[in-house]
Amino acid sequence: MTKLQIKRIILSLILLGVLGEIGYVVKAKIQSYISIKEAALNEKIGLLALQVASLQTAVQKLSGESVETALSLKELQNRKEAIAKSQDELLTGAVANITPSVVSIVVSKDVPKLEVEYVNPFGDDPFFRNFNYQVPVYRQKGTVNQKVGAGTGFIVSTDGYILTNRHVVSDPNATYTALLADGTQKNGRVVFRDSEHDLAVVKIEGGPFKPAPLGNSGGLKLGQTVVAVGNALGEYNNSVSVGIISGLNRTIEAGSGQSRETLAGVIQTDAAINPGNSGGPLITTTGEVIGVNVATVIGSSNISFSIPINTAKGLIGTYIH
Repeated sequence: MTKLQIKRIILSLILLGVLGEIGYVVKAKIQSYISIKEAALNEKIGLLALQVASLQTAVQKLSGESVETALSLKELQNRKEAIAKSQDELLTGAVANITPSVVSIVVSKDVPKLEVEYVNPFGDDPFFRNFNYQVPVYRQKGTVNQKVGAGTGFIVSTDGYILTNRHVVSDPNATYTALLADGTQKNGRVVFRDSEHDLAVVKIEGGPFKPAPLGNSGGLKLGQTVVAVGNALGEYNNSVSVGIISGLNRTIEAGSGQSRETLAGVIQTDAAINPGNSGGPLITTTGEVIGVNVATVIGSSNISFSIPINTAKGLIGTYIH
């Protein structure tokens, strides 16, 4: 081996030693850098944990509940909003289902046709014959058929039986016309008037008609949502009002003047029942009839009454097919 080769070997060894020392120093510096960064990161994580804890404490102070409870309350609020939306959909669906079965009942009657004539109040007395003084006198000139009342009813069978209140169709000398939801007019014939309950049945020809679904009034609860549908004020057919069941098994005196009767076991509701709504259905949010609207307390803040449908079904069973 020559001296030149020996020198190269020695230089190589020296170079390897230097490089190894440099590599050790670089590795140590990298490890130190990583350790410093990890420590800084851990410090930031610790600070964030303290901030989260502080926020949790603030939320608890504001709500008076734990964070878990606050989150649960938010979930409950979301559920309430979903339930409210579902309630609206239920109501609109129930109304859409019942209105084809609700009819307006128009009451018409021949009434005297009066004309005014001016006559001498002293008649043919010769002394006052030329007395220039006359008074108006009403004289009948025949009769004219005109609307004298209105109410509501609802179809209970495909062949045209309509349930309503007796006081809506109480006059045997009147004629009754049923105005259907599609605008059709049908002459009505009263086939049943109940002497104890304010219920009656009117028959129209034609069909098949869409009967209203009759529910069960035996399981009603206070606070339950109900909807009253009817011919409000005798002018606005299929008017809708929403309320709750305010009372059960009430006893009331209904009517006016000398025509008054006692009705027992009726449903009280705060759904508005206006004149003309009599005989219309009181329905649940599922669209089932649970009452026949019968009366309201004039001047009150929505105190109205409805005859339970179970009472009606027991009386008109032969007309329901």
